[in-house]
Amino acid sequence: MSGFFKKAFHDMAESAKAQHEVDKANFEAVRAEAKADFEEAKAARSPARRKAEEQAEREKQLARANERIAAACRRLDAVQAENAACRKEE
Repeated sequence: MSGFFKKAFHDMAESAKAQHEVDKANFEAVRAEAKADFEEAKAARSPARRKAEEQAEREKQLARANERIAAACRRLDAVQAENAACRKEE
């Protein structure tokens, strides 16, 4: 009977050691993820990065505005050409 308890306690000790290793690995993983999150957030607050993102957004808006201007000019040219053709017929 004493052999049973000796083996049981030995198995429990091995299991506790293995679980401790798993816990240490999980702790290190969480710690590394937290540090990575912090560094990403810190980089996102960088004035240079913010300025670059704002500049990229302004450039997109300018491109869209220029496309709208070009479309409006084409429509205007088409109407003016149509009106000029009507005047020549009269």
